[in-house]
Amino acid sequence: MTPLPKRKFSTRRSGKREAHLKKSLATFYKCPHCSAMKKPHHVCPSCGFYNKNEMIPPKKSKKPAAK
Repeated sequence: MTPLPKRKFSTRRSGKREAHLKKSLATFYKCPHCSAMKKPHHVCPSCGFYNKNEMIPPKKSKKPAAK
């Protein structure tokens, strides 16, 4: 039989243990191609470029052109 704790851990004790596990803010950089903000090491969501190469072609609008 495995050993069991005698008492419940208090929330203060577990909070002290988890104090350094806070989340940090995400970092964003300017895209060198279109100057939009993007995550590092990700394809730019606005222009589709990554490392000076077009990875995703830009989306065409689905709405028909107004006459």
